[in-house]
Amino acid sequence: MQNLRTWIEISQIALKNNYQMFRHLIGPKCLLMAVVKSNAYGHSLIDFSRALENLGVDWLGVDSIVEAESLRQAGLKKPILVLGYTLPNKIKVAIKSNITLTIADLPTLKNLTAINKSDGKLKIHLKIDTGMHRQGFLVSEIPTVIKILKSKKLSITLEGVYTHFSSAKNPAFPTTTLNQIEEFKKVIDLLESAGFKIAIKHAAATSGTIIFPQSHFDLVRVGIGLYGLWPAKEIKEAFKQKIKLAPVLTWKTIVTQIKTFPKGSKIGYDLTETITRPSKIAILPVGYWHGFPRSLSSIGKVLINGNEAKIIGRVSMDMISIDVTDIKKVAVGMEAILIGKSGKLEISTDNIAYLSDTINYEIVTRLNPLMKRIYF
Repeated sequence: MQNLRTWIEISQIALKNNYQMFRHLIGPKCLLMAVVKSNAYGHSLIDFSRALENLGVDWLGVDSIVEAESLRQAGLKKPILVLGYTLPNKIKVAIKSNITLTIADLPTLKNLTAINKSDGKLKIHLKIDTGMHRQGFLVSEIPTVIKILKSKKLSITLEGVYTHFSSAKNPAFPTTTLNQIEEFKKVIDLLESAGFKIAIKHAAATSGTIIFPQSHFDLVRVGIGLYGLWPAKEIKEAFKQKIKLAPVLTWKTIVTQIKTFPKGSKIGYDLTETITRPSKIAILPVGYWHGFPRSLSSIGKVLINGNEAKIIGRVSMDMISIDVTDIKKVAVGMEAILIGKSGKLEISTDNIAYLSDTINYEIVTRLNPLMKRIYF
């Protein structure tokens, strides 16, 4: 790619494939929310959301009101739910920009009495803690929630109620998730018995959407799956024959220098690696600042011309060294694949996550947002 040392390519064909997969899974009556928080899992918040809006997604889910504002300012019109905490001084922004907020605790709910009715009504979704024990109202708090909601002082619209599963990523162990579904139904019954008409009930993220059709309710919140990544290896093994996910992201860089060294030379910071043969070493202009894990030092690989090239020595802030001794015709300016396919080989986010002792979510969300994302 001219004028760029490193960049990320996003395949809209792969995105369309993933989107249609989940549409087929949930059926025509269930709404689909695309979770685009954290810079769309590293894929570019505005561009990814716009691509999904063009595909016909029903909702967008973000972490913060700041992300929601960015989408509105970029001209996106779909309903937006802020999944995380919102500061009280941002309530007016939410009302003005037609952004729905999550309300997850009694103090925040009580503070909504401060909304000036002349500003309009705030749309909210209540989050229920059915076992995750993170955000959300406990089931025992629901009678108090109902009492507050019936207060005439509140200028709100109760648009939805939702929960989040703690351990829905292994189809072999469904009990906890099934119990959470039952707890969620209890809360729905309490609210509806108190006279509230809840338009949107939701519980399932990607894992729940795939494994537990009974958890679909009125809407599902699909994040990692839309990016073509599996939420867990157990789900992949159980469903890979039925569900074909296509990773949408490829990360590329270029060779900026090539050097030859004799056997016994020590490479990089702290001279941590000694080469055991005469070697040709190429320099790539990426490092942990860009989101390339330092834990890949001396063990990670990149792809050049359909061949693997091992990382030699430490991953630096802005550079890595790779061994290209056995790769023919390597030249300055040549593309190298950090995540993605080259010929018959692939370096996946799962590969990198395994070597880094983490999960694929962390690999993609930590890709530096200043790197250019190119949609094609």
